[in-house]
Amino acid sequence: MNASQIFQQVMKQAGGQGRSQDSGQSGSGSGVKDMVDGLSRQLSGGGSGSGVDMKSLLGGGALGALLGSKGGRKMGGKALKYGAIAGVGALAWKAWKSSQQSSSGDENGEDDGADRVEVLDGDGQERRSLELLKAMIMAARADGHIDEDEQALISGQIEGMGADEELSRWVEQTLKEPLDAKALASEADSPQAAREMYLVSVAVVDEQNPMERAWLDQLGSALELGDDVAAELERQAQQAG
Repeated sequence: MNASQIFQQVMKQAGGQGRSQDSGQSGSGSGVKDMVDGLSRQLSGGGSGSGVDMKSLLGGGALGALLGSKGGRKMGGKALKYGAIAGVGALAWKAWKSSQQSSSGDENGEDDGADRVEVLDGDGQERRSLELLKAMIMAARADGHIDEDEQALISGQIEGMGADEELSRWVEQTLKEPLDAKALASEADSPQAAREMYLVSVAVVDEQNPMERAWLDQLGSALELGDDVAAELERQAQQAG
């Protein structure tokens, strides 16, 4: 698979789109916005006839489209948190350090953040990328169902990002898997991975949606993060914007 290549694209596009939103310019994320707009027209216009809104589109797990129009992503006043995706590893580690300091008054800990997704390579980066991509897909699906026509459109967009055949099959399978927080949490290969998985999930969901809030709570519990760490991860995501 080439999951690490795709996730690096996701992080890069998130950073570019976040900066363009701050500056009011199109920036490097405009291509992804065009992708989202095109899919939205297909889904709500004459394509599947399902009248899906932008949130439903994103709920299907189009990884590139997850970084689309910030205005289109808004539901109940919430928007995709680009900064949290662009700097996921560093922010997740920072959140852990902050929570440790708050609880004990000491920033020192055994976890030095050496396995952040940004600094991993080889098989380690590939595995972590799969974990984070799956966490994003599951979080984005937490509020409803995506039908087969919509899944096919979304899978096509993933292939357009350069996913190889094996990763494309994996995405299709993940789109159809039951939402199971415990199963997802079992894939975390380290405490840092667990924090990163939770952080990208926070970045995707709308916490004001009861179903999505419930998913976050289930995932945080399954990952055994602890209330302090989960709260600090959410705070970091909000600050990163």
